[in-house]
Amino acid sequence: MTQSPIFLQPEFTERIWGGTSLREHFSYDIPSDLTGECWAVSARPGRANVATSGPYQGKTLAQLWDEHRELFGGTEGDRFPLLTKILDASQNMPVQVHPDDHEAAEHENDEPGKAKCWYIIECKENAEIVYGHTARTRTELVTMFHSGDWETCLRRIKIKPGDFYYVPSGTIHALCEGTLALETGQNSEAAYRVYDDDRTERNGEKSELHLAQAIDVTTVPHVDGYTDESTETQKGITIKTFVEAEYFSVYKWEIDGCAELTQDHPFFLCSVIKGDAKLIQDGEAYGIKKGTNFILPAETNDFTIEGSCELIVSHI
Repeated sequence: MTQSPIFLQPEFTERIWGGTSLREHFSYDIPSDLTGECWAVSARPGRANVATSGPYQGKTLAQLWDEHRELFGGTEGDRFPLLTKILDASQNMPVQVHPDDHEAAEHENDEPGKAKCWYIIECKENAEIVYGHTARTRTELVTMFHSGDWETCLRRIKIKPGDFYYVPSGTIHALCEGTLALETGQNSEAAYRVYDDDRTERNGEKSELHLAQAIDVTTVPHVDGYTDESTETQKGITIKTFVEAEYFSVYKWEIDGCAELTQDHPFFLCSVIKGDAKLIQDGEAYGIKKGTNFILPAETNDFTIEGSCELIVSHI
């Protein structure tokens, strides 16, 4: 049976490091001026997106995963495999590291590990990310962690809009002040906090750190996440491949005119980050614009996108 696109209502989370960029850039109705996260494609408990139209209107993505696995090509597993967020780091985010699947199985009950990636949508001039560390041995890492020598320990990289970073498990990382980024990753929240500027949370308590766990799972010495970027131009579209990795593949589609496309994976996760267009399938036209998030299910027929827009697209 032919399946139409599944459009999703975003969910939002307030964070002490959040701001207002999700409203300013995407016109989202955010809950406060400390909104740090848009959960754009999520089946997480308490943060599962709701379908906004079509035959599954009112159903959450978690329900669709449990009840209509055919939408996802019969993909196996006890949870929807991916999670897409849009992050507004108005202030520095906590520096953290994620375990891999094996480490998470030992310490995190039902959570898998987490590999993820960032596409930088917008950032202030001379913005940075924390990406890795400088320790050559685990002993040196322990010394740096416990001495608080973060200026020496943490590896910082200048960023600009359009940059892409693959963040495999074991990579110390953080978005820094003045950055708006789209994050695609495994559906997990397993994370160990390394450093948080001695920041006080909204409840008045200092942020909890997890140094022992972080030391155990951090890759030493640091290794940059591998990407194999390439660009392909077809009629009406330029497809930039950022990464084709074990857990996900991520692309940017730049549409200018009329692009004829095929859905040939278990599903596509799509987030429009720029512009305005129409997605046309089987004679039905769906408006898509900056801030729209949707899924193209397994049985999606060939479709066309007309207009001028940019999307970040991922699949397993």
